[in-house]
Amino acid sequence: MGLTIGVDIGGTKIAAGVVDEEGTILETYKVPTPPTADGVTDAICTAVSAVSSNHTIEAVGIGAAGYVDDKRATVLFAPNINWRHEPLKDKVEQRIGLPVVVENDANCAAWGEYRFGAGQGHEDVICITLGTGLGGGIIIGNKLRRGRFGVAAEFGHIRVVPDGLLCGCGSQGCWEQYASGRALVRYAKQRANATPENAAILLALGDGTPEGIEGKHISEAARAGDLVAIDSFRELARWAGAGLADLASLFDPSAFIVGGGVSDEGDLVLDPIRKSFKRWLIGGAWRPHAQVLAAQLGGKAGLVGAADLARQG
Repeated sequence: MGLTIGVDIGGTKIAAGVVDEEGTILETYKVPTPPTADGVTDAICTAVSAVSSNHTIEAVGIGAAGYVDDKRATVLFAPNINWRHEPLKDKVEQRIGLPVVVENDANCAAWGEYRFGAGQGHEDVICITLGTGLGGGIIIGNKLRRGRFGVAAEFGHIRVVPDGLLCGCGSQGCWEQYASGRALVRYAKQRANATPENAAILLALGDGTPEGIEGKHISEAARAGDLVAIDSFRELARWAGAGLADLASLFDPSAFIVGGGVSDEGDLVLDPIRKSFKRWLIGGAWRPHAQVLAAQLGGKAGLVGAADLARQG
């Protein structure tokens, strides 16, 4: 199969891109994300039509944040769009006249990294995305493993603290409440409030109060040596690494790939994640250790992965 289109549905924009068999994006088109479910479908079709005008396209892959059924056709539930058992594949196919594959966006990103990024050369890879929340994907034996009903790898909602922090999913103690961009900001605000003398750089980057701290401030302050910012990253890494150790007990991959906005800080967060992983890995002194790798494709992973999954059929 030749060229395919990947569609990445983000909170503020929808991006469609023409992708070749080597994972190279040849052309992109972006539209703002509409506020309504029907509007999102319209925007997907608009973006696909626009980006395909100069190319012969074989199929389209759509990455959607939410639960996608085992047939890769229906979005069972989307937390940020009012999709409930939404037949997205059928709706888009009828309008664009091309085969469509719908997949969870974190699965798309995982597949993109496995095929064209940090996962190349590995057969068994677990990907996690440390963004606002925590997502993931499972590739075992060179295949994306989705589970019987298509909704596997919702790692962010594994309960790591019984009766812990309330999560947006309605449960308590979910992993993403302790290892995510949102958690990082919470750690920084708490620490800056408790020991403002150790957060001078961090506070100065905001409005001077703990409440004004944002994620970008924490990264900049940590690179400048701010003790609270550095400690906040270490706390996030402690939870992330411990979770990876648990996933190693389940899947025994040769590599973990860490993506998402938080991972853009590189070794500032990855080195302490590796140390935590080593600390909590059961039998770690006697067993092989999976590599903990930084994602390579950045924000392109989901689009490229969706296009390649469409190519796989």
